[in-house]
Parts: sequence; structure tokens; C-alpha cells
Amino acid sequence: MTRPLLFNAFLMNTPSHIQHGQWRHPDARQTEFEGLDLWIDLARTLERGLFDAMFFADVSGLYGPADGVYTDNVHEGLQIPSNDPTVLLGALAAVTERIGLATTSNVMQNHPFNFARQISTLDHLSKGRAAWNIVTSTQENAARNFGLPALVEHDARYEWAEEYVDVAYKLWEGSWDEDAVLVDREGGRYADPAKIHKIFHSGERYRVEGPHLPAPSPQRTPLLFQAGGSPRGIAFAARHAEAVFIAPPNPEVARDHIAKTRAQAVSAGRRADDIRFFPGMSFVIGSTEAEAKAKEAELLEYASDTGYTTHASLGIRPDGSRLPSDTPLSAIPNNGGRGHVEWLRAGLGREPVLGDLARERMIGRTVVGTPDQIADSLETWRDAGVDGINVVNWRLPDSYEEFIDDLLPTLQERGLAKTEYGEATTLRGRIFGTDRLPERHPAAQYRGAFGEDAAAGWGAAVGRGAAAGQGAATGEGAAAQRVESAPSSVAG
Repeated sequence: MTRPLLFNAFLMNTPSHIQHGQWRHPDARQTEFEGLDLWIDLARTLERGLFDAMFFADVSGLYGPADGVYTDNVHEGLQIPSNDPTVLLGALAAVTERIGLATTSNVMQNHPFNFARQISTLDHLSKGRAAWNIVTSTQENAARNFGLPALVEHDARYEWAEEYVDVAYKLWEGSWDEDAVLVDREGGRYADPAKIHKIFHSGERYRVEGPHLPAPSPQRTPLLFQAGGSPRGIAFAARHAEAVFIAPPNPEVARDHIAKTRAQAVSAGRRADDIRFFPGMSFVIGSTEAEAKAKEAELLEYASDTGYTTHASLGIRPDGSRLPSDTPLSAIPNNGGRGHVEWLRAGLGREPVLGDLARERMIGRTVVGTPDQIADSLETWRDAGVDGINVVNWRLPDSYEEFIDDLLPTLQERGLAKTEYGEATTLRGRIFGTDRLPERHPAAQYRGAFGEDAAAGWGAAVGRGAAAGQGAATGEGAAAQRVESAPSSVAG
């Protein structure tokens, strides 16, 4: 039997996330992003609509050249100002019961020991609904914000991510045995120290002794999202991801990409069905096709070309001027998000130009029509192997209210959307039928892996580091030493 699609609300704690210019509309509430009322109202609406997760994107720097002006970014509200999604999700855990809470955090912005603790806390507070979107960042400005002289080279960022997730896995999966917590009031033992282990990680970037401070949360490891379309990104997803955010231009390209990633997952010792795939889509819904087209025209009246081209980041000179729209993307240095260019190239069947990129970001993944027409389109995507949709809003909260009230009943009638959440209480349980990662995931190797042998290895590593004058250097400091001569890129 074919599964219903999964649905995430694709969000960001900022006035202008994906569909730029829409915050100017008098009914748009995304200008209220700094308060809780908007997000609480939206979270409750999304639970009413049986959404699987609130998926929050995030950045830690500006789009555009590292030394460039950022006037357009600020005028557009283009992810500046923006606030920390993980803090917001802690608040939303208290006012929701079933919806997943997914945060984005890149490997530069937080030490893995601290990040693992934050996510375990969120998973506890939400009773097992936490998810992590693993990203490596694409912005030169973000690298400088964390003390690096330049953005690390594209594929090398994934090598960084490999060690980062390795540290987190050791903390989440290996530091505490399943039965370590006792809550023995009479004996005065909250937990059993023999079943809580230091991890003694010593790698190229990080040295982490442990133990993990939180006790095991309902999922231990959060549900793992990833969004990389480059060859190195696909390889990373095949090894680690449980849910992949993709941006294919059509179902045929999606089918090929999904098949390639699933095949690599099998080669990595996982099952093809261990990964769910989510393209991002916006919807314009009308009771008739003419009404839908009229609504689209009204949305596009508020759309900002400047916002879309600034978000694309490529082709912006430091003085804020832009390369011609017919400039081939292959002619522009790109150390940022290469996957987006790969998607566009695959869809066009030719080398894309800057104008193609801006247009694709504006309307390339928008489905316009009646509920039945949109359902037909989603059925085609599902037949291509897609498991769910990251629903990209035009305006908050209108886009999701219209989706739930006007489109969802048709999707449910046609078996494209679920009619209830079901019995599972954790996010992974609802999507995969199990609260914890399966044994075939690389994180599982650390269950029961730590003890005296690990401590002995750590001692030897510390001795070697001290002899080399490294001391207890942080991962960030080591990273800075390795990229001192890395070239800057035009891409943000």
C-alpha cells in the first residue's frame, strides 16, 4: 500500500525567508516573528492540520560577498534580522503535543558537546519530537563570525561535518547505558556511575572527554535532516540522513536523485528505505483555475526581484552592483551551495544563467491550481519516489491556513495525506515506526562502546597533543589554522 505523504512547514525566525517581499502585505504576520504569539498560533494551526514537523531554517551570516555592502539584505529583511530557532522551539515544545520540532545548526556555530546537550534538552522537553538539520554553511560572513579567515572549501566542510556528527553520536548513543538512570530514593542513587561513560573523542578538530550531561532522551539521537545536492552532499546524506530536503526542478530529476542516494545508502550498509525525501514547494490554491491564477498574480505583485537575487548570492559585486542576468553560473566562483546550481542545470538541460536562478527561486517550485489539480501534481511527485513535502509559505499564517482548510481534505480523500497522527509519540516513531536509530545507522556503533580502553586511548592522545604544543586546542582554533590561506569566494 502506498504511504500518504508527510508534510513539514518550512519556516525561519525572520521576516523574509524564501518568498521575498511578501512581508510588505498588510495581512502578513511574519513581521511579528520576534514574539511568541505568531509562532504559538501557527504551531497550533499546523497540529490541527496534522503537519509532521515545523522545520526551521537558519543562517549565521549575511548573503553576498564577504566584503560587500549589505544594504539590500537589510531593506528586504532577508534573513536579517533573524533569531535563534532552537530557543524558539524550546518554547513551542510547551504548547504542542505531536508536531516535530526541527532546528538548523551548522558545524561552525556551536561546539558539538554543547550542541548535543541542547538537542537532548529539546528532545526531553518535547518528549521525543526533536530533529536536526545538519548543515555546513555557505556564507563567507558566517565563517568570519566564528573566527575563521575564510569559508572552508566545499568538500572539506563535509569532512568537518563527519567528525562533528561523530562526536554527537558518541554523546547521544554511547555515553549513557539504557538503564543508567535509577531514581533510587531510598538508596540515594539517582543514576549508576558504572553505566555512564566518558567518550574520550580525539580527532582532527575536536577533543571531547565527556560524559554527555543529559540522560538519554526519548529518541537519543534526534531525527536527522540534511539538504545537500552536490556529489559530496549526496554521499553525506546516504551515510547519515534520515530525511533529505531536495530541490529538484521536476519529478524526473527527483526520481534519479532519490535512486542515486538510496543506492549509496545501501552501499554504506543501510537500507534504501532508511531515508525519506522532501522537495520544497509553495502552493497557490483556488476553487477554480482562474481564481488560483488571480491569487498568484496578487502574490507576485509583492514579490521582490532584488530579494530573490540577493538570496541567490551569486553574481553580486562587493559594491552591491550585480553581474548581467545572462552571466553563466559556471563562470562565477562558487564555494557555497553548489547543490542548487546542480538542480537547476539538471532541470534546464543546459548551463544556467543568473536570470534562471532568480526565476527558479521565485516560481520554479510553486504549484498553482484547484485542490484536484494540486493533488494530481503531488501524486506525480509521490510516484517519482518523494516521501513528503516541505511546504514553503508565501505569507504567515495564510499559506498554511489555506493549505489545511482548502487543500488538505482533497489530499486526504485521495490517500495523499494522513487523517490522524497515529499512536507513535516520537517524531522518528511516526515516520519510521521506531523511537531510536536502527542498528545499521553509523551512530549505533557507539552503543556500549566506551569503557577503560577508551580512557587509555585518550590518555595517549592527550600526551601526543601536549608534546606537539597543541594543548587542548578547540576545534574552531584548529580550523582557523588550517584555512589561513583559503581563498574567498564570490558566493555567500
